[in-house]
Amino acid sequence: MYDLPTNFTYGVIELHRIARGGEKSDDVTGFKLKYPGHQHMGEWYLFSDLTKPEIERVGSPIVRVLDPGEADLFYVSAFSSLSLVVNSGRPGSGYSDEFMQESLVSWLESQEWWLRNNGRDHVIVAGDRNALKRVMDRVKNAVLLVADFGRLRVDQGSLVKDVIIPYAHRVEGYEGELGVKERNSLLFFMGNRFRKDGGRVGDLLFKLLENEDDVVIKDGTLSKENRREVKQGMHTSKFCLHLAGDTPPCRLYDSIVSLCVPVIVSGSMELPFEDVIDYRKFCIFSRSDAALKPGYVVQKLRKVKPEKILKYQKAMKEVRRYFDYTHPNGSVNEIWRQVTQKMPLIKLMINREKRIIKREVIDPQCSCLCSNQTGIIHGR
Repeated sequence: MYDLPTNFTYGVIELHRIARGGEKSDDVTGFKLKYPGHQHMGEWYLFSDLTKPEIERVGSPIVRVLDPGEADLFYVSAFSSLSLVVNSGRPGSGYSDEFMQESLVSWLESQEWWLRNNGRDHVIVAGDRNALKRVMDRVKNAVLLVADFGRLRVDQGSLVKDVIIPYAHRVEGYEGELGVKERNSLLFFMGNRFRKDGGRVGDLLFKLLENEDDVVIKDGTLSKENRREVKQGMHTSKFCLHLAGDTPPCRLYDSIVSLCVPVIVSGSMELPFEDVIDYRKFCIFSRSDAALKPGYVVQKLRKVKPEKILKYQKAMKEVRRYFDYTHPNGSVNEIWRQVTQKMPLIKLMINREKRIIKREVIDPQCSCLCSNQTGIIHGR
């Protein structure tokens, strides 16, 4: 058995830094960066963690080094998701996400440290499902930090090579009394009724649930105006619905910190940190075809006793630090821990690639473990 060291040195490549409201400063980055609130804030928190003095990085499994010759891994600090958001959200600004992607990869491919191992020892954040889409084939050897594998081919991403990271939660955590005393609603959902990949399921579920007396279900985005309503709904409901379409749904993490038991309607999804978190201890999973049977969801939830809900809430309280990017031992340290666990595989792939004769392969040849395909999650 390979005994993984407690620390790995970490090289940092500082590339594109995109921020709104950035101000010049005398700090190590040269800018006082200000990241806008967004579900993809993970890329910002990872970057800012690496720019902190080491004395402030308590409990981190990695050490930042400035000499690339000392580094085991290289972190590519490009804000790929923010770049995409800026590009799509500010038409006419003159900014081009596609140009950023091409510039980034062209720069990487000119660097000796990237060329040395074909990028296998580099770490790249691509939280948005469309982040780096144009150049993904050129960076797929790297360890990708992704929210899911929804739009990656099996030869681009896998659970073996990459790390699933949570979205940043946008709703404040619940600090009230555990149990159902303050939770008068059975089920809460506020989100897009017609979701990208699960629009039909979402629409049908809306029709089934919207007339239930103790169910709050609304169509709407998590805007600043709606965030207070979402917080109130999640903090006063026993269960929170998560529809198929987003894999995983970004509001899943809002419901976990709200201690609102997630009810996940999906056939397949990837979830972060499953080597240390058993989601069955605090989530209820249901296949789409079962959830679309009239009365199925509400009847199932009404049978869950208050003692069971309390048990779910205690389990969520134990793990919710994993989904908090601001917690001193939360998402950031857990992501770094997951990354360090890839080191044996990275070294294996590097050494193997140097000795084998390269050949064209039409179809990816790997075991099911390497695939980013997962099986059906059956309801319990």
